[in-house]
Amino acid sequence: MSEKDVSKKAVTEKAPWITYRPELRVLDCTIRDGGLINNHLFSDSLVRAVYDTCIAAGIDCMEVGYKNSSRIFPKHEFGDWRHCDEDDLNRVLGGHDVEKTNLKLACMADAEKSDWKDQIVPADQSVLSMIRVAFYAHQVSEAVQMIEHAHEMGYETMANLMAVSNITEREIDTVLDAIKPTPAGTMVIVDSFGHLYREQIDWLYQKYAGAMEGTGKEIGIHAHNNMQLAFANTLEAIIQGANRADATMAGLGRGAGNCPMELLLGFLCNPKFKLRPIVKLLHDQIDPLRSNVEWGPLVPYNITGQLNLHPRAAMQFRASEDKDDYVKFYDQIVADV
Repeated sequence: MSEKDVSKKAVTEKAPWITYRPELRVLDCTIRDGGLINNHLFSDSLVRAVYDTCIAAGIDCMEVGYKNSSRIFPKHEFGDWRHCDEDDLNRVLGGHDVEKTNLKLACMADAEKSDWKDQIVPADQSVLSMIRVAFYAHQVSEAVQMIEHAHEMGYETMANLMAVSNITEREIDTVLDAIKPTPAGTMVIVDSFGHLYREQIDWLYQKYAGAMEGTGKEIGIHAHNNMQLAFANTLEAIIQGANRADATMAGLGRGAGNCPMELLLGFLCNPKFKLRPIVKLLHDQIDPLRSNVEWGPLVPYNITGQLNLHPRAAMQFRASEDKDDYVKFYDQIVADV
């Protein structure tokens, strides 16, 4: 090998796309985020199949669903995974052993939507290891209380500030200042509207990391695919230094969906991750869902992503008789902006 080739090899091995980092953890949120397309009416067998796949694929954490209130989400309308009562968790995932499986189980609790003081039981009475607290900027006070309560109950915690593309820098700074002293182990960049580009991911990572410096907190990324950038933005956050990355099987999720797990694991240079179990799950369980529900970066979601809008308008339009009249949707949505 020539001196030039040796030099080129050395540069390549230090390049940012060499992403193997043993501290990088992958979280699957297929059932939690994916449940937003069907009111969490997943069968027990599908939830178990995702669980088994996460173990076989070497994924670090599976988010099983929400710990949200049955007063707000009635049980006759929403499936078990909107509430994740302990009896339901034990019915499907009972006997789970994090030491044997190397898989942590998590739930998400939304500020103002969770009866968290009652719903979150002590960790030694649950198969769950982690509670992810999701909140908007104006809900940060309750979020801090929720994080502290979950920590006191024995759980790891994450702080997920939603809709970060739709608030001011001052609001972001206020949230980061509030989360910094809490026991949350991770502060997550959440692109709820699928609006962010690479430069904004870079800026947010630097802001989040700078604010959390010295606390030991990790930075996470949760990307939505409205502009078909969920995978790219997840990679960008990882390259910047994020060590917690969310993804879903086949990108299953509300509206345009999320970063696809099969793409993320195919990119990461960690031999512990195995792709074949995921490919099998896609074939056996996930693709058949498309006969009854829809997700993916369709044109209406592209439009709401570009306009930095919640995808609810696009979801409503896709449920109408005119769902394929993209021009009509564009004219309506632009007129309302």
